[in-house]
Amino acid sequence: MSGKNDAAKTGKIAVWWDMKDCPVPEGIDDHRVRPSIEGAFKEQGYSGPVSITAYGDQKQTPEHVLRALSSTGVAVVHIGSESTCAVMYLDMVKWREDNPPPATMMIITNQMLDVFNWDLARLQQRTSYNIFLAYSIRPVAALFVYTRKEWLWEKLLHRTTSTSVDTAGELSTVFHCEFCSLDCQSVKSFKKHLSTKKHAIEEVLNPQPTQLVSVTKRWGKNYAATPEYATAKIHVSWDMSECPIPDGYDARRVRPSLEGAFKELGYSGPVSITAFGDHKQTPERHLHALSSTGIDVAHALPEFIYGRMFDDLKQWRDNNPTPTTMMIISDGAEILLGGCLARLKQLKKYNLFWAYSFRPWKMSVMLTSAEWLWDSLLAVSETKRHVLRKCSGSSESVVESTGMFYCKMCFSKRKRLDKFMKHLSSKKHISEEEGITEHVEASEKRRLYCLKAKRMFSREQAVEESCLVEVEKL
Repeated sequence: MSGKNDAAKTGKIAVWWDMKDCPVPEGIDDHRVRPSIEGAFKEQGYSGPVSITAYGDQKQTPEHVLRALSSTGVAVVHIGSESTCAVMYLDMVKWREDNPPPATMMIITNQMLDVFNWDLARLQQRTSYNIFLAYSIRPVAALFVYTRKEWLWEKLLHRTTSTSVDTAGELSTVFHCEFCSLDCQSVKSFKKHLSTKKHAIEEVLNPQPTQLVSVTKRWGKNYAATPEYATAKIHVSWDMSECPIPDGYDARRVRPSLEGAFKELGYSGPVSITAFGDHKQTPERHLHALSSTGIDVAHALPEFIYGRMFDDLKQWRDNNPTPTTMMIISDGAEILLGGCLARLKQLKKYNLFWAYSFRPWKMSVMLTSAEWLWDSLLAVSETKRHVLRKCSGSSESVVESTGMFYCKMCFSKRKRLDKFMKHLSSKKHISEEEGITEHVEASEKRRLYCLKAKRMFSREQAVEESCLVEVEKL
């Protein structure tokens, strides 16, 4: 990843700028836009050629602003404000098709969270570019898109510029009218075109999209393995509380079912599986059967399972360089782990599989190469069933455990099931679980108290400010 990032630092940099969301503030020279952006990149170690395209209703943009931008090589696109995001995104997707990584993208907008976030995050999981972001209003929630650096727009424009501000004449910059698919070479001809009757008619007859067109929703699932992943390692993290072993099902069939499903798609690499759950509640015959097929067992209380599963996946990913495949078996993966796994995939490329007991009501932000319903996945090993039944007459105790038993509350491990169960029932373990639970509950209470105090302070501050305004009026 570091080699790729080093190459990106000298590669192309494309900037898409929403002028309505992030106008040049009053008092700042419009000539500063390009050198400020280039200066910010150089501070991050990026020295590649920078192209900047400014989107907006250019009939509302003063001529002197357009002239200042064009004098520093900023391209200008005229589009209705309601269509800016949709057109910007179409141009981004086209640029990505024409400019493979390593390369860098920068987006200047306040709409990353509400408009671009989901589809761009999925695009990034398949083909990763270095992403930079600037905004005049900070997003109110964490983004799915992994960004290398974020700036407040006004602060970025106040930064040290890459070169002295140039106020010379126009460069060979294109002024583009999206409605008429027309390029102009000067501010004068561009402004003249926007004021014509012909252009006004085109704005009515040729409306531009107002909703972002998702590129990734059309992508399929259960792709055949590509050569680089066909024999690569596969790691499975399984939440047994949400995708349990069905009644009457031989737990020894779990591994061959998963491996059979993988082989149907062309994956034949070594498979490791970790089964998470509150294993004080799991029948010992299931734990024994799973372990006999090399499945590791990991105990965690229900409220900690997702955190421990994410730690497990992240640690495995860090210890196993790409190409690799990871799989998560869980119903709540999208809600509780989706954003984290999507960002992990942007940082370090890997395949992701997903299985669930019921089909999600919407497409996940996690870009998966294969998805299954849990019950249908378990039915894959039909051809293995009779072999397994032949072993059912022998005593289970003679089958040696090959999987490990982990306690993810005490962070200890055992090689034998009896030792593992003895640990889970020990006073030391019970005390450890109670201590962790109490600590988490206390931390949550403190967090809620701080949020409440912050809201109260904000209300009091707002009342105080309104009173000051009334006093000033008097």
